[in-house]
Amino acid sequence: MKKGFKTIALLMVVMMFAALAAACGKDGGSSGSSKVSVGIVLPTKDEPRWVQDEQRFKDALSGTKYTTDILFSQGSSAKEKENVETLINKGIKVLIICPQDGDAAAAAVEAAKKEGITVISYDRLITNTKAVDYYVTFDSVAVGAAQAKYLVDHAKGNGQPLYLYAGAASDNNAFLFFQGAWEVLQPKIADGTFKIANSSEAEALKGKQKLERAEMSKIIGQVTTNWDANEAKNKAQTHLTSAAADMKGDVAILAPNDGTARSIADVFASDKAITSYVVTGQDAEKASIQYVIDGKQSMTVFKDVRTLVKDAMGMAISILDGGTPETTGSYNNGKVDVKAKQTDVIVVDKENVKKELIESDYYKAGDFTGL
Repeated sequence: MKKGFKTIALLMVVMMFAALAAACGKDGGSSGSSKVSVGIVLPTKDEPRWVQDEQRFKDALSGTKYTTDILFSQGSSAKEKENVETLINKGIKVLIICPQDGDAAAAAVEAAKKEGITVISYDRLITNTKAVDYYVTFDSVAVGAAQAKYLVDHAKGNGQPLYLYAGAASDNNAFLFFQGAWEVLQPKIADGTFKIANSSEAEALKGKQKLERAEMSKIIGQVTTNWDANEAKNKAQTHLTSAAADMKGDVAILAPNDGTARSIADVFASDKAITSYVVTGQDAEKASIQYVIDGKQSMTVFKDVRTLVKDAMGMAISILDGGTPETTGSYNNGKVDVKAKQTDVIVVDKENVKKELIESDYYKAGDFTGL
């Protein structure tokens, strides 16, 4: 009997502690040391970029009186919504979120907005909702324009074949990159410097410098890589197999990012009828920096995410301190013009790779060969 009583007493103590812990968890939202000031939701832990961002966000907040909790969505919009709800329950005042899918994230941020939380869309824009207060981004139109300018500056003669590739049709940034690129390339297509090699939709629209979204969508539908290296490889192989002799020789290639650029470059390099190629990229991935050094990739657009993190956290601290964050422009997300802070981008090629990436301490010289 005594043993049974002891067991019951012990169970009651455990239950009391559990109840207290649950109460503290709920209370933490409104008072006490467990309160979280800034909630951050990133897309996945499977890409080095986002794991690095996690540490950079923590570093950016160190030395302030504010706290953060960083959660990963692992490629799932449902998990992303769950993460936002977890952070709401922790009493966050500011939510920084890089959406897995711009449209799907709307419901999650609307729940945060109802709780009076300020929402900052990070790197990718959350679309078709009024529940976004700010957007911290690289100037995506400028990225595409920089890629295209590089192709124009390195054009060889007249009638050079131009191969177009784009990101995923589900990513608003892919449209912005393509818009920036098209506006620079189109006059050079119209004057005969370039001839479009792999898109009948682009060929049909070559007389128009400013494209409507629906028009861009038609072209992107033909040349999308879905940000996938294998898809980019397969598409490039298909295009080269069906290309006429006058669409080979010295070619220019608009590749949307580094992962697709390396795949596309490998395909073009293996075709004996390709005499030379100039191929663009973006993100300054280590593997692509080695490709640039080796002459396999022509350039990459370096987006210093250290600056982007500082801009996002600077904006959050300004809000927490009761101020109004500084913005440099705005983006329409389908429902509202979202005030934005744009971070500059840097074109990196063989000439300046050491200065921009090694001397700035972004990478170590020992990470590469042939520098």
